[in-house]
Amino acid sequence: MGYDIERFVGYVNEGLLCSICRDVLEDPLQAPCEHAFCTACIHGWLVHHSNCPEDRQMIDISLLRPLYRYMKNDLNRLQLHCKNREYGCEMVCSLESIDRHERECEYSQIPCSNAGCTVQIERRNLDGHLAVCEYRSRECPNGCGYIILSAEDTQHNCVAELRTELELLRSEMICRVEEAKHEMESRLDSQRRHMVQKESVLQNEIEELKSQMSRMMSDVRSLMAAERQHRQELEQAELEKREL
Repeated sequence: MGYDIERFVGYVNEGLLCSICRDVLEDPLQAPCEHAFCTACIHGWLVHHSNCPEDRQMIDISLLRPLYRYMKNDLNRLQLHCKNREYGCEMVCSLESIDRHERECEYSQIPCSNAGCTVQIERRNLDGHLAVCEYRSRECPNGCGYIILSAEDTQHNCVAELRTELELLRSEMICRVEEAKHEMESRLDSQRRHMVQKESVLQNEIEELKSQMSRMMSDVRSLMAAERQHRQELEQAELEKREL
């Protein structure tokens, strides 16, 4: 939808009106046939149609282009009233700067910033409203440190609130201790399994070393027996040599 033409000061050229909503162009796009539309209007139109609403020429959304520069300049120079005129704002400014003004306008209706409050208030009156809003929060004047809403003043009990907080802290501490306990047990169990596995591997290695040692001792005994046999044969040969 475009800008309401009643907000504008002076004459508005027909070429600056949307061919669909007939208000002053907002975020304009132009078809190849040079008819101009608000972006929201033409996108909505093309959902159900495939032609220009003015001359019925076939158009596609990909053919839409920004407004000619000279038309865009003419559009931006138009003077119009702030949308908050009914609330007392007398500002008149160019279309190019109207959005910036309205974002900061003192007469804009804005929501109260306090959670739970549904009041819409003029920006210029917001501070006054916040000072008396029943949803405003403040620190307990009795020193318990709690932030309370004005609407809860009569129901606030420092001792009860602190007792509740203590119970919550106790419950949280018990939960954390249990979590830490479970985590430590899990770690110890994992380390225990790792140690058992490592012990089994070491035991196997020891058995293998014992087996190798046994084979080596057997080989040594065989070598010693062969060496004795060889010595005896040498002695016998020496004795036979002497006799000869």
